[in-house]
Amino acid sequence: MKLISGRSNLKLSLLISTHLDIPLTKCKLGNFSDGESSVNIEESVRGEHCYVVQSTCTPVNDNLMELIFIIDALKRADAQEITAIIPYFGYSRQDRKARPRQPISAKTVANMLSVAGATRVMTMDLHAGHIEGFFDIPLVHLFSKPIFLDNMLKNYGDQDLVFLSPDAGSMSRVANLVKGLKFPVAMIDKRRAGPNKIKSVNLIGDVKDKTVIIFDDIIDTGGTLLKSAELIIEKGAKDVIGYITHGIFSGAARSDILGPKSPFSKIYVSNTIPFVGESDKVCVIDTSFLIAKTIKRIQNKESVTSLFE
Repeated sequence: MKLISGRSNLKLSLLISTHLDIPLTKCKLGNFSDGESSVNIEESVRGEHCYVVQSTCTPVNDNLMELIFIIDALKRADAQEITAIIPYFGYSRQDRKARPRQPISAKTVANMLSVAGATRVMTMDLHAGHIEGFFDIPLVHLFSKPIFLDNMLKNYGDQDLVFLSPDAGSMSRVANLVKGLKFPVAMIDKRRAGPNKIKSVNLIGDVKDKTVIIFDDIIDTGGTLLKSAELIIEKGAKDVIGYITHGIFSGAARSDILGPKSPFSKIYVSNTIPFVGESDKVCVIDTSFLIAKTIKRIQNKESVTSLFE
């Protein structure tokens, strides 16, 4: 078994390496003067099962192409199997034709990974479950539920909680999170004016005097979360906490969501995307143990599904 890291999430790769007790494979990554990616695997990988860790976060296209070239290099070096571990799968929100003459970019990326030589893909909290059907190779879909739920119950389990879905699309994700627990669920009815533009939000459910936990897969510009949290406070909530798997924090999200005027008392994100900088409102939860455990199960040909049951 070989573990290779791209440059997008080296810290997570090192943590996975520690859990597996194997060193990262020597790999020289860089760029030519015109910006082209340069990849050189500096160890033999012939006949090995190689795991490549690379989140396709900002800069999305650079990280995606680097991943593609690493996979191609491993294939040409006669690796037996190549598992692309993509903790955050970029382009996952472009999963359908919202308008005529638009691409389905998530499907195109899935095709690129297969053609490059990946024999399996592992990712966490896809934006939409049907994206699994875009892949013609096995997809291992991990969920943040076990690591987030333990943290939620440890820190807030003794409070009067309501779990809130920020939109209808995330309702099944929230329902699965609280399955078997006796906490109520609320939802935000969201109307969009365009990409990353929210027209209106309405609350469905009771949050008065409650501690509200908003659970979602991605925080990008933060417009939805901010409007949702402001509405919840207006409706009498005592506190608002966010648990978000992939913390992109683009545009004004840092100042709006993490600033002193933010209605959030705390935002929990995973390390599928490196959080750059510091903020008293952010707590990063490590996913490396879950990824390493999944790798071990794949190597031993054991069930992965049982990790989330």
